[in-house]
Amino acid sequence: MEREATIRVSGKGMLRLKPDVTRITITLTGCYKDYAESLKRSAEDTESLKDVLAGLGFERTDLKTLSFNIQIRTESYQTKNHEWKERFVGYEFRHVLKVDFPSDRERLGKILYALAHAKVQPELQLSYTVKDPEASKNALLAAAVADAKTKASVLAGASGVKLGGILRIDYSFAQLDFECRPMRGNMMLAKACANGADECYDMDIEPDDIEVSDTVTVVWTLTGKGTAGKTQD
Repeated sequence: MEREATIRVSGKGMLRLKPDVTRITITLTGCYKDYAESLKRSAEDTESLKDVLAGLGFERTDLKTLSFNIQIRTESYQTKNHEWKERFVGYEFRHVLKVDFPSDRERLGKILYALAHAKVQPELQLSYTVKDPEASKNALLAAAVADAKTKASVLAGASGVKLGGILRIDYSFAQLDFECRPMRGNMMLAKACANGADECYDMDIEPDDIEVSDTVTVVWTLTGKGTAGKTQD
């Protein structure tokens, strides 16, 4: 039995997206001797943070948890006999949260200033993303399939055959990153704002476009003379 002739081509889609959403990632930490006390302080700090954001027009539910954990913290010490040992320090909590809002430099400056003067002093990271990543993913997939079809049509035409029906589409469903991070480390703006610097309200940051790409592989049948028993990869 002759095998049906096919062609297998990978296509790549690429998009450049202008970020329209600002994201502030906020990390709260603390360490206490008692486990229950660590839980309590974590909850209190989170509520204090929500109070600050509520005063800026956010809903309390706008603050989303990304991760939360409590782990035992120890430290090394040297005994009188010059031996190194470990001792218990406390239960350390780490609560990572985020708040998103439509990009607005003036509002960003007010938020950072308010956080700098809050009772809690969290670590901050600034990034930018897009409002509708799902629509962007769909557009990216469509572009990748179109690219695969263009390449396959060129190869088939050069071989004197035509594309038939699609037999299979392979896609890895890779996690796409739709965030632009102009500042990789924790922000030190809190100290500047705490000193009363007016420039903390003028965040002159213009994020770069977000570049994303994805790949799909499509298998077509081939029709025309000379296709019997042939497979092209």
